[in-house]
Amino acid sequence: MAYLTTTGSGQPVLILKEGTTRSRGKEAQRNNIMAARVIGEVLKTTLGPRGMDKMLIDSLGDITITNDGATILKEIDVEHPAAKMMVEIAKTQDDMVGDGTTSAVVLASELLKKAEELLEQNIHPTTLVSGYRKAAQKAIEIIGEIAEPLDVNDSKTLLKVALTSTSSKSVGSAREHLAEISIDAVKQITEVRGDKTIADIDNIQIIKKTGKSLLETQLIKGIIVDKEVVNPGMPKSKQNAQIALLDSPLEIEKTEISAEIRIKDPAQMKAFLDQETDMLKEMADKLKAVGADVIFCQKGIDDMVQHFLAKEGIIAARRVKESDMEKLARATGARISSDLDDLKQDDLGKAGLVEERKIGDDKMIFVEKCKDPHSVAILLRAGLERMVDEAERALTDSLSVVSDVIENNKVVPGGGAVEMELAKELRKYATKIGGREQLAIEAFANAVEVIARTLAENAGLEPIDILAQLRTTHDAADNKNKGINVYEGKIQDSIKNGVIEPIMVKEQAIKSAAESAAMILRIDDVITSKSPKGGPGGPGGMPGGMGED
Repeated sequence: MAYLTTTGSGQPVLILKEGTTRSRGKEAQRNNIMAARVIGEVLKTTLGPRGMDKMLIDSLGDITITNDGATILKEIDVEHPAAKMMVEIAKTQDDMVGDGTTSAVVLASELLKKAEELLEQNIHPTTLVSGYRKAAQKAIEIIGEIAEPLDVNDSKTLLKVALTSTSSKSVGSAREHLAEISIDAVKQITEVRGDKTIADIDNIQIIKKTGKSLLETQLIKGIIVDKEVVNPGMPKSKQNAQIALLDSPLEIEKTEISAEIRIKDPAQMKAFLDQETDMLKEMADKLKAVGADVIFCQKGIDDMVQHFLAKEGIIAARRVKESDMEKLARATGARISSDLDDLKQDDLGKAGLVEERKIGDDKMIFVEKCKDPHSVAILLRAGLERMVDEAERALTDSLSVVSDVIENNKVVPGGGAVEMELAKELRKYATKIGGREQLAIEAFANAVEVIARTLAENAGLEPIDILAQLRTTHDAADNKNKGINVYEGKIQDSIKNGVIEPIMVKEQAIKSAAESAAMILRIDDVITSKSPKGGPGGPGGMPGGMGED
């Protein structure tokens, strides 16, 4: 058993706890590679405009229908540790660039498949890892040479980039509408800091509501607060609003210690209650004096203060989320005030219109027509809840790629063009390196072709014929932009035909895939502790067939 060893005299020595399982050597490598490859196989059919969707049903019976790689891997409950690493690739890719998750996982899976073939030929894992790292480094250089600069003011090209990222999502005729909204939103929140251009899509608020159609999704030049006006006596709309943002409660705070007040006659009682009312009225008067006619409060607002604010015709909302308060500050130019006494007129924000509207069953406050807002909102509509969710994923991808090209204004051709060019150049590079590492670099070159092959397979084309055509085309001069037209089944110039991707997406996919493949290949021993509930290492043993050695 794996947790036992013996001394020279044959005496057994217990090293690991009873119930610990261990697999090592080629068995451990095979198990890890197999588990990681299975994750790649799951996502493979979702790649590209002709990719299929997955229906995911969780333990509560909730259904998710999508072909978004990051969402699929987030929803499925992965048990095997090597498979979990593949899930992490998707998460990293999604966090860093917001798109290309499926490509990264499929590429990592293919790198492991090619590595397994070399391991069978007794190529040492360290040699493979070294070759893969050199190939990945060279691939990043080649992508930099293939990339073309993009004018961020060229809305037509930006639209093509956005449409490429959403081409696999099932949002139908609304793709272009969502792409245009995402470009307008990202351009609005873009700011220059020193010599850097920053487009942080966290400053774009996405509010999902069922009802109406995808084409009625709209960009709000301001923020939507998912709260209603606190008092029915307050106005529901205010033009040219002066907005105060408060981080402190409009209430009289209770003391932390128990206190007793002794009152001997009714007049004293009345004076005590009047004093409290006066303090609350003073709060409303301060807000009125500063000139605020709309109040957003992060904490509570006392009923009496609501009454006084309503009498003054001031709109108020309470318990507004901190993230919404920050977005309101960026959109209206207001400063969030933690003390009512310190509130000045300069701290107020401005909006052309603040209005409470009913969307479906919910009332929401729209703060719009802001002058040059640095935070905006998108109200996403669709008939079905599943459709709203899928539209949100499409919109997030679109926003991500537009922000990627605005921050780093270089693009590369899609449709498998970059990968075929990489394969060609890496094969040339491999011959210069020589030795056993050459085999690893050639394996990397063959692996990157999986993207073009999978695009062809998912489109119902003959992948061998398409790959042969692409290789022949790329071997000729000046054909680096030639990729697959999955709709017509022929080779096209991807840049001219509007299949364009940000350089950051491709670079991150190569880095993530190469790093994870290298990490999995270097593992030759898996020791699993006993689970208290008989999980991995318990009676069931390791997932993926990792039994005792």
